[in-house]
Amino acid sequence: MVNPRRGIERWLPGVGGVVVSDLGHHGGRVQVSLGVAAGSPTRLARLQPATGGTAEPVEYYRSFLKENCRPDGRELGEFRVTTLNIGSLSTADGSALVKVGNTTVICGVKGELAAPTSEAPDQGFIVPNLELPPLCSPRFRPGPPGEQAQAASQFLADVIDSSHIIALQDLCIEKGKLAWVLYCDLMCLDYDGNILDACSIALLAALQNLTLPKVGVSKETGLAQVTVQERLPVKVGNYPVSTSFSIFDGTVLLVDPTDEEEALSCGMVTIVTDEEDQLCAVHKPGGSPLSAEQMQDCVTRAVQRGAEVRRLLHETLKSVGR
Repeated sequence: MVNPRRGIERWLPGVGGVVVSDLGHHGGRVQVSLGVAAGSPTRLARLQPATGGTAEPVEYYRSFLKENCRPDGRELGEFRVTTLNIGSLSTADGSALVKVGNTTVICGVKGELAAPTSEAPDQGFIVPNLELPPLCSPRFRPGPPGEQAQAASQFLADVIDSSHIIALQDLCIEKGKLAWVLYCDLMCLDYDGNILDACSIALLAALQNLTLPKVGVSKETGLAQVTVQERLPVKVGNYPVSTSFSIFDGTVLLVDPTDEEEALSCGMVTIVTDEEDQLCAVHKPGGSPLSAEQMQDCVTRAVQRGAEVRRLLHETLKSVGR
């Protein structure tokens, strides 16, 4: 059976850093550098509302959106700078830290041994879990996971299942006897909207960074034999990337929304695509409906964004010899 969850104490503390890559605002240009991520100057908004900022928040945003820009200086279809750090946790089997604008998520993957289920005796398990602690935003309170954290964890589980990011058969050590359980624990360190995209990138990067000790089953004793000194990577067979949009006034689509933009929106939609540009999942938790044209626009942008994020990931992994 899969062991009960133990949360992020599975791998905290132990934050290090191997390589940082930046995915900037324009054209998905990839920059790879060692050490600390290069700073990016804050872009000033190109407009100031006639009311001097004293209008209602929705009206304040409308004064920007009618000029095809946002209060943080981005255009409607412009993403925030994305940075990626691989191997951030020395105590995890695989880890990554991702920043999408100010939103910061760290993911640590720990492998544990368990017996597979009788329904799937030749498969292991991948168990994602997101924590949104009070330290990342005053909107969250101490205690058991809230509705948003649970929904995000379920979203990640659905993406893992629908995209076949890792073949669960590859996690089986001996059919019906022993398999790997990959606990993918994510924690938000700073919350400024678009948590699903940040989590999906962090999860994908951490799984790419994952290595597990060689394990076999003794024929004489039937017990597991673990060779800690010999570690093997786990094959990642697909690269799903999520792209989120907020719906403003029922018609305006904002990519990569901030926390404030999410709060003012009348709906959200997240599109997940893979490296074959195939649609893996669509997540729309209520809100304003989208027309067929709007949905097609979202899918087109998601495909473009997915290519940029995968290029960022591959360049980062290449820098550390993976």
